[in-house]
Amino acid sequence: MRPAEEGAPLAALAPSDWRSVALAYVALAKPRIIELLLVTTIPAMFLAAGGFPPWQLVLWTLLGGTAAAGSANVFNSVLDADIDARMRRTRRRPMARDLVSPTKAIVFGALLGVAAVLILGLGANWLSAGLAALANLYYVFVYTMALKRRTSQNIVWGGIAGCFPPLIGWTAVTGSVAWTPLVLFAIVFAWTPPHTWALALRYREDYLEAHVPMLPVVAPPVKVAWQILAYSVLTVAISLLLWPVAHTGWLYPAVALLAGLAMLAEAVALLVRARRGLVDAALKPMRLFHLSNSYLAIVFIAAAIDPLLF
Repeated sequence: MRPAEEGAPLAALAPSDWRSVALAYVALAKPRIIELLLVTTIPAMFLAAGGFPPWQLVLWTLLGGTAAAGSANVFNSVLDADIDARMRRTRRRPMARDLVSPTKAIVFGALLGVAAVLILGLGANWLSAGLAALANLYYVFVYTMALKRRTSQNIVWGGIAGCFPPLIGWTAVTGSVAWTPLVLFAIVFAWTPPHTWALALRYREDYLEAHVPMLPVVAPPVKVAWQILAYSVLTVAISLLLWPVAHTGWLYPAVALLAGLAMLAEAVALLVRARRGLVDAALKPMRLFHLSNSYLAIVFIAAAIDPLLF
């Protein structure tokens, strides 16, 4: 669940070696990012079922969701190959190292996308399959192609694609959309900017070199820290809104409040360090980045456990 490291494990093996080729295709799909998306899918299914959903449905939904996210990530890898090659954090990714040809990668991404729609459509329902397809199209055409290289608000609106897994999980169980999954959708939406901007603060020089106008590239650290704090407050507020909307027991709001306070404390600490004039690694933005990963997992797991107890 650490996107900063999803390309790191790829070994320097000869492209002709079958094992290196297999690893390259797996790396194209960015499995560490997929892990984080699935963390938001399963709890939505538990909330929708009011307990344990059928295990077969969970299996098909996870398989379809994995294929869908993998497909979007593959297309992103192809389109962003030039960016990845310029950045220290991503230069070991397969497309940056020419381990997979663009044509083969596109075919692989298309096959994953088709498989995702069929798995979700046949294993769950066609509403879930349609939402997965919509998320993929949004990620590729809106975020990657239209926003990422053009605006510092890229991750705010482009991050919508990553908000779909709770909707997909909920609709897989119920076959319809309701307010509860929309609140879960909104939690991920508000959470994405502080999570991503913290990473971009640490690798600001990389984004600058790659000509990607992430907010930390075009704004001073203090302004970025204020934005991170504002979105963190919004994230915690929306997470607590789930309590009355989903009619949860006491476990969820208690966990969401404690986890939220921890995230807010770190966001405030980041702002304090920024106002002291610290930059880059000295600013310690990765503390917030890693904490935000844990925050999202804890809040969604609490949402999944709560209906089992109350």
